[in-house]
Formats: sequence, C-alpha cells, structure tokens
Amino acid sequence: MDPFVKACIRANEEIAKAIEAGFDASWYEKTDIGAGGDVSSRLDLFAEAVFVKHLSSFGFIESEESGIIGEGDAHIIIDPIDGSANALSRFPYYGTSVARVNANGVLDAAIVCNLANGDIFIKTPGVSLLQGKLFASQLREPPNVPNAEIGLFEKAYANPNLVAQLEASGLKFRAPGAIALSLAYAHSVKFVLFAGTFRIYDFAAGLALCEGLEVVVEQDYVIVSKEKSVVETIEGIIVKARQTEEDV
Repeated sequence: MDPFVKACIRANEEIAKAIEAGFDASWYEKTDIGAGGDVSSRLDLFAEAVFVKHLSSFGFIESEESGIIGEGDAHIIIDPIDGSANALSRFPYYGTSVARVNANGVLDAAIVCNLANGDIFIKTPGVSLLQGKLFASQLREPPNVPNAEIGLFEKAYANPNLVAQLEASGLKFRAPGAIALSLAYAHSVKFVLFAGTFRIYDFAAGLALCEGLEVVVEQDYVIVSKEKSVVETIEGIIVKARQTEEDV
C-alpha cells in the first residue's frame, strides 16, 4: 500500500481513538475564523495537528483551518473534520478528508473517513475505489446498490425553493451535513447534490472518489449520480428553481 495512504489511515485511527475515549471539554471551544471561512473549533485544530504530524513529510499541507502548513513538492489538501458541527453535536456523521496532488499537478490519492462508524474510502490511480474499516486490513469495492431510494442534499437548509422542487419531483433525500462524506457514499445512494459556494477543502478528495459516476460540477452546484437521467432531472429542477426565484 502507498506509504502516504498508510499514513492517512494511521492519522485517522489516532483521531478515532481519541474521540472514542471521550470528547475533551476543550474541543467545544471556538477559536478564530479558519482559512476556509468558518470558525474553527479546538476539535478541528486537534485533528489538524494529528494530520500534520503524520503527513508533513510527504509535502506541504493546505488545511481548511490553518491554510498552508510546511513545504514540499506535493500539495496535500485536508479537511481535518468534515462535518465538525455534527461531531460537536454528537450526531454520528462526521469524518476527515485528504487529497494529495503530486508535483506534476495530478491528484493521485484521496482518502475520506467516516469517524463515526469507521468507514474509510481510498482511491489511488489505476485502482478501483476501495472501502474498508479503520483498524481492519481488508478493503473491497463499495457495495453495489442498484435501487437506492434516497439521495444526499448538502446545504439543503440554504435552498428552500430547490428543496420544494425536489420534493415535488418525488426525489427523496437526506441532508446529513458533511460534504466529503456524502460524496464518498455516492456509489451507494441515488444521488449527491450540493448547492452553494465551492471550496477545495470540501471537494478535492470527495470528487476523486466519484470516478466512474455521472458528475456535473458548476460554480455553485455539484451533482453526482450513477444514472445520467437523474443528473439531467436535477439540473432541470435547479434551472426551474432559479427561474422561480427570479420571478418572485
């Protein structure tokens, strides 16, 4: 296994062990606005420090919390805690996101982990997407779910008109609140939809895991599905929803 991937797994296992031991009271404290524009918590900064310890020898790190850290030829993009509001609310849908861009500008490794249940997703060049569990050695291709009944809609709370249009079209969805994680599960669910400001920390690793799926990336929305017809339907809904907003 790629040494970088091994290091990512070790970092995730260290964070998972710390969380399993119990949330430290200091983790709930808020600090400054991070490089990604959100206020960082001590939990975010704890996870960031773990990743820096394990990954800094592989290149310079760009973190949602502290921005650029270290130096090197490879560019490592991390979201130390994807879904930190979920984590701090003890809602079991939060994890981590890591992507490596090599010296030639090629994204050659992506690792997304669900810290709440131990699911980990790994993509490297020439190898199918693999899924496994932390603290377990076995990896396999994600399960095939041909008749998934729900999609995942990230930022649904900020798009009430789009929510109404999706409901009217009979497209069921959930809004779990962790973008990279939702993209990691894109091979299982009916679709993944994000509508909002595109940030590299949220998408670098997650989109890399969506190889082989239908993917549409625009300035203010992302759609992923196994089915081209579903992508086309949702794009049509977005257009209709925006027209409705303009007419109001």
